[in-house]
Amino acid sequence: MASKNIGDVILDVKSISLRFGGVKALTDISFDVREHEVRAIIGPNGAGKSSMLNCINGVYTPSEGAITFRGQTFSHMNSRQVAEMGIGRTFQNLALFKGMSVIDNIMTGRNLKIKSNILLQALRIGPAQREEFANREKVEHIIDFLEIQAFRKTPVGQLPYGLQKRVDLGRALAMEPQVLLLDEPMAGMNVEEKQDMCRFILDVNEEFGTTIVLIEHDMGVVMDISDRVVVLDYGKKIGDGTPDEVRDNEDVITAYLGTSH
Repeated sequence: MASKNIGDVILDVKSISLRFGGVKALTDISFDVREHEVRAIIGPNGAGKSSMLNCINGVYTPSEGAITFRGQTFSHMNSRQVAEMGIGRTFQNLALFKGMSVIDNIMTGRNLKIKSNILLQALRIGPAQREEFANREKVEHIIDFLEIQAFRKTPVGQLPYGLQKRVDLGRALAMEPQVLLLDEPMAGMNVEEKQDMCRFILDVNEEFGTTIVLIEHDMGVVMDISDRVVVLDYGKKIGDGTPDEVRDNEDVITAYLGTSH
């Protein structure tokens, strides 16, 4: 994977702490993400991984610290503002519209890109019609890319879980994010579905040039597809480096794999 053209730091997380009442979910965590890399966040259950993603994409406001994206620093941003800046997200629990078709679900990811006013959209005239055509073209490209053409018109709720996760990825890609946050994209999948999802994540990274930050429990997957890995345990950072460096880190071995390994 070293042949990839990894660029400068695009996302810089500086000294982030997060408290809920008296409970510290995250304590003084810093790491960076470079353009075009696949950056994994790993750690045991309750380590603070999802809380970290929630801070990056504006769901939570950190108690301390700041996040810099493409040179712009923010500590108070809502999810829509973060999305407009170019950070997309998928969630652990699928938040798809189960009664809507695959294509309509992915189209919802284009909402941020729609410039024409509501009335023109409703009437589908002039610029709004041209915009809708352009948006549909983008969505059709994503559907082809994710190999779900056969299910374009199928209600998402009727699809097997692995394909629903693919639709979720498609909806996030429809936003054209520069950085894509994936929260356990392979949770609940069988081996074959995981292999497919790994391939799509690497293809998104290579073909779209999208920078990927992912949380994943499957260590085999993480070691295979990540350029660098940051390790959390009890809300603190205990490791950061290449997969090989992390694999050999004593603190990580103790926390993540148990000392018997």
